[in-house]
Amino acid sequence: MGEIPDMRIGTVAALWRYPVKSLEREALVSATVLSDGLAGDRTRALIVASPGHARAGKPLRGKEHNRLHTVAQAEDGVALAHAAGISVDVAPPDRYFDAQPVSILFDIWLADVAELVGRQLDPLRYRPNIFAHAAWGFDRREAAMIGMTLAIGSVVLQVVDRIGRCVTTTYDVTTGESDPAVLREVAQRRDNTVGIYCTVAQPGEMKRGDAIVHT
Repeated sequence: MGEIPDMRIGTVAALWRYPVKSLEREALVSATVLSDGLAGDRTRALIVASPGHARAGKPLRGKEHNRLHTVAQAEDGVALAHAAGISVDVAPPDRYFDAQPVSILFDIWLADVAELVGRQLDPLRYRPNIFAHAAWGFDRREAAMIGMTLAIGSVVLQVVDRIGRCVTTTYDVTTGESDPAVLREVAQRRDNTVGIYCTVAQPGEMKRGDAIVHT
């Protein structure tokens, strides 16, 4: 494993939050990070109301509709769900995370998948909060990150898990067109993992261009 000069392992290239779970992202220049994640991230959701549906009473997810992630507003998301024959309600403000509050994707991990499928991929397929450019010499993959403590701006994050992936990552971020190879190659050759989950050890502020430091 390569050396990590000055313990700087990368730089924040992009910050995103997803105000309504599974709907379109919002790009940020800076973010306030609370004890339970980025302020405004996944604070609403579309809850499936259709009786007998496998997700009844639970949030509608990207895997239930290939174009859900292209929709910017909850009302449009409701219309899209209805068009697909699914009745939904807009949930009251809360947090609607799949597992943990903060997700990070490094460009070297995205490059791994791009090499497997033979073309460039948009990082938004993986809906991270933080997209990071790896520092020179940093070559750790996700499993080797678990347990690390990362400082970004005034925020401190604890890496707690790898992110297992689902069919949502096969959908083009603009058209919704599916490419099954994106998930198949990850499942077969990357242990179905792309990205890491973190908890918030110290709330604070972060911004694009901040160093990511292993403390």
